[in-house]
Amino acid sequence: MKTLYKNILVISLMALFFVACHSDLELEPVSPNSLTELDVYENEETAFKALAKLYQSYATAGQLGGNDATTPPGPDIPGLSQAAVNWSDFVYLSNFLNDVSTDISVVAWTSPGIQNINTMVWTSQNFYSNTMYYRLAAIISFCNSFIENVKSLPDTKNVQYYSAEARYLRALAYYYMMDYFGNVPLVTQVSTELPVQNSRDDLFEFIETELLEVKDLLMDSGTNDYGRVDQVAAWALLSRLYLNAEVYVGENKYNDAVIYSELAINSTYTLNTTDANGNGTAYDELFLGDNNKNGAQVEFIHTINYDGLNTAYWGGATNLVHGYLGGSIDPSLYGVSNGWWGLRTTKSFVERFDYAVTETNAEGEPIAWSDSRAMFYTDGQTLEISDAIKFNQGYLTPKWSNLYSDGSQGSDVAGNWVDTDVPIFRLAEMYLNYAEATLRGGNGDDGKALQYINDLRTRAGASTITSGDLTLDFMIDERAREMYLECNRRTDLIRFGHFTGGDYLWSFKGGVESGKAVDNYRSIYPIPYEVLLANPNLEQNPGY
Repeated sequence: MKTLYKNILVISLMALFFVACHSDLELEPVSPNSLTELDVYENEETAFKALAKLYQSYATAGQLGGNDATTPPGPDIPGLSQAAVNWSDFVYLSNFLNDVSTDISVVAWTSPGIQNINTMVWTSQNFYSNTMYYRLAAIISFCNSFIENVKSLPDTKNVQYYSAEARYLRALAYYYMMDYFGNVPLVTQVSTELPVQNSRDDLFEFIETELLEVKDLLMDSGTNDYGRVDQVAAWALLSRLYLNAEVYVGENKYNDAVIYSELAINSTYTLNTTDANGNGTAYDELFLGDNNKNGAQVEFIHTINYDGLNTAYWGGATNLVHGYLGGSIDPSLYGVSNGWWGLRTTKSFVERFDYAVTETNAEGEPIAWSDSRAMFYTDGQTLEISDAIKFNQGYLTPKWSNLYSDGSQGSDVAGNWVDTDVPIFRLAEMYLNYAEATLRGGNGDDGKALQYINDLRTRAGASTITSGDLTLDFMIDERAREMYLECNRRTDLIRFGHFTGGDYLWSFKGGVESGKAVDNYRSIYPIPYEVLLANPNLEQNPGY
């Protein structure tokens, strides 16, 4: 059952032909009559396929993967060019908004708006931030319609689970809306009225209330199909929500962050500590093409699932593999046919691993590390970056791969599309959240916090630390080492006060080679200009 759901996401949906109506591109649910040409709420079986659409809307640009903007039913977000459709999925956009905007990634591409993310000078007409707004709005619309329509079915246990999963997926989308855009409309029912603007406080309260309710309505830990969420996903999102509560609503909720982190830690999910060959380090297997079955899946609380045959799509996980390859690197070693010569990392991030350097080059620059999380490729690459668009400047970070644990390539023999699943939550984050919340004054156990961090470091082959080493300065670096390129870095830097301002600089922060201070309003993205034109009830975020 766990592997079956990966294919259900696309295969069982091909005949449903959902058509979203977001022509005005505002945060407003679509009419349920526009969602399908068939009665998908006829029974539990068809409702399950409709539920799969909600999961799929996090994975690709549309019903058929989204690569063809002209083939019915088309992408979830109408009106985009073909090129734009290819880059309009949640994972691709998250990579740019939460990684490329930080010290983790520098991009060499010059598509309109892309360097503005790189240099933190985006506007309300930026493709990447705007399309994320539309993507999340589409997900919320799909969820609202599903939650309303599934009520027409008999109130069986399965229907209750489906509804709870849809409510979780909607809460997750609103979490990202709140994190990225601050004050946005909160709409939970199908309506033709223009929505009013809500505050971050309103959104936080809604997300918290929804999760506290659905955590007891979702399936028990480890009992759902792989790719579908259970109660632990709600605990994990609550953990992240409470850890960032001071940013979102100005309240200290670290005790709650400790509680829900530990609930997740004590669930059926475990760290993947032994690789397929029986070795003691297995960090890299979390990011391979068979991570749904190579042992990594025991750590994944919520994943976005990909399949090289059934979710053939240029964005998503395909970009995470191809986009970080180029130069002299051999793409076949990562299970794909080519690299896209796009993304590298900064010297500032490489320096987070200075304690683990085992070899340097003639210039004294590091080229080998004892920590297995330091997945840097240095041949032909310079450590320093003086020109963001020159791909040979900056070390490569080929963390994601389409190879299987046995060395074979993913299911697409052409090496284009990848099988690698992308975790939204994995257990390692709960270890980090528990430790950080405890350090910040939450009612956690100092000994447990230290043990959790050392468990992660031991898996990576890194040296363990003592209680005196476990500080907040250590934690922001450890979070980067463990979770880079998993679309969390911007949120972490904001919480630590390092994203804006001048306390922490990296290459091209603020558009300057050595980095410069950035105004605090950049901590949230602007509401799209077109949305403001369409809805006079909305006001732009300060600074834009």
